[in-house]
Amino acid sequence: MPHALGMPSSGFQAVILCGPGVSLTTFTANPEDFPKALVPIANRPMIWYPLDWCYRMGVTNIKLITPPSSAAAITTALAQNPHLTSLPLPKPDLLAPSSLSQNTPTAEILRDPEIQAAITGDFIVLPCDLVCELPGESLLEAWMIHQGGLGGASWASEGYRGAKMGLGGEGGGRRGGLGVWFETKGEDNFKGVETDFVITTPLQQPAAPPPVGSLRPHISKLLYATTTDTLRDITEEKKGFPIRHGLIEKHGRVKMLTTHRDAHVYLFPYWVLDMVKRNEQFDSISEDVVGWWAKTGWQEGLAEKLSLREVFDPTSTSEQGKDGVNGSPVSGNIEGEIDLASMSSTHVSALKIKESTKSPLSVPPFLSYIHPATTASIPSPLIRRVDTPHLLLHTSLHLATLPPSTNPPPNIYPIGPSPLSHSQKISTDPSLIAPRTNIHAPTTLIAPNTTVATHCVIKSSVIGANCVIEEGARLTGCLLMDGVTVGEKAVLQGCILGRRCAVGKGSNLKECEVQEGYQVKEETEAKGEKMMVFEGLEEGLGEEEEEEEEEAGGESIMIGDE
Repeated sequence: MPHALGMPSSGFQAVILCGPGVSLTTFTANPEDFPKALVPIANRPMIWYPLDWCYRMGVTNIKLITPPSSAAAITTALAQNPHLTSLPLPKPDLLAPSSLSQNTPTAEILRDPEIQAAITGDFIVLPCDLVCELPGESLLEAWMIHQGGLGGASWASEGYRGAKMGLGGEGGGRRGGLGVWFETKGEDNFKGVETDFVITTPLQQPAAPPPVGSLRPHISKLLYATTTDTLRDITEEKKGFPIRHGLIEKHGRVKMLTTHRDAHVYLFPYWVLDMVKRNEQFDSISEDVVGWWAKTGWQEGLAEKLSLREVFDPTSTSEQGKDGVNGSPVSGNIEGEIDLASMSSTHVSALKIKESTKSPLSVPPFLSYIHPATTASIPSPLIRRVDTPHLLLHTSLHLATLPPSTNPPPNIYPIGPSPLSHSQKISTDPSLIAPRTNIHAPTTLIAPNTTVATHCVIKSSVIGANCVIEEGARLTGCLLMDGVTVGEKAVLQGCILGRRCAVGKGSNLKECEVQEGYQVKEETEAKGEKMMVFEGLEEGLGEEEEEEEEEAGGESIMIGDE
């Protein structure tokens, strides 16, 4: 797997948020043992993808943030999982503040004292479910060009006490931010996919055009961002979408996007931590931190309400930084501090000193990178959030189609292999694959120590390690996690099977999710169901109901996809 080992440090820290995986409850019902960050995508732990992305762009100071309940499982995986142990050094630091839970809002995580102490400079926030082929160094280049040059990618100076805005503010972190949005329409689009509502305005075009392959043509200024669900609530309440006059007055040319999704990848300057700390009402990074920041560029008085003047110039709130008359910041001119007329021995007319007023507050912009959609003639690098079973399956199947990075077919990689390619697609020992077995290698991944019996048919599927596929089984478009057993002549199509589950002989499953350890009975036929085990289901049942439950074979239940 290619890594940017020779790239110098970018000066950034990476903060990877390892969330609870609410939408993947079939496989993350026990986050203490198997948190979302360890759910496999194409036979690699989910957390491998953002870690690899950081290392490829030269960011090696990485903090993994997780609730204490999931810390032990992730620590063990970092030490033992072969995909994670093969990543470059230095290894990421795992932070599990005691105040964090599985439901802690993302902005509140940044306010945690332990997290604030761990972040010492400009930083990147990204989720654990990010899968990204886009070179991260291209984003860093665009950020540095638009947000203050190379001086922006520097550690905050502890002794710097000057203003963070205007000339000389680079030392205090006066730069703006950058976020990433990607198109959701495409081959993996399905009903109910999460999207965001985004308003942007173009930046002033440079005199010299950017080089070919630069991301700068797709960079714009963010004016408004919220989820489509929030937009729907606003339009229902207001009977329409209200647009403030301030937005139209300052930006006559805007673009509104409704089919894009926030990748939750943010390049933040160091001062953002202070803004989040001062605004305890912020819950979400995407909707509150980024959303309100974007509005400060055109909504009059909003920056003052968010205490950004105090963020950019801490002296404006200290007693030493006020003139004692009207509380306004000291202008910096000696005439504004000392009455020179009263000290002069020569008769002069009294100097009329104007009352100092606050200067207009200019907030650094938050920029947006709008990732172009893939077309038949121009493919775009893959950017995806894998936070639903549908996306988990289809992203894994997409990665299974990538040719191997070792000895690929000729003329496949004119510019080099994909950074997400596997070195081998069929990694299990050939002796474990029986003769007269049909495996479509170009679209299939099989991990080590998996046994495939004779007369099996496997197409467009991802099979984890230590699985057993018994004689005559047929798998099409499926994702099998480690340790799965598929019985004889079972037929699976579009299914996701959790770790160490078993599908009985002769079963026929289509578009089903099977929880870890679940035993599917022989000859079971099901479509679109979630097969899960619920502990304590017998509590509160009468004796007759308990007997019926025992006769049914335990506490298992199948939930239809209604």
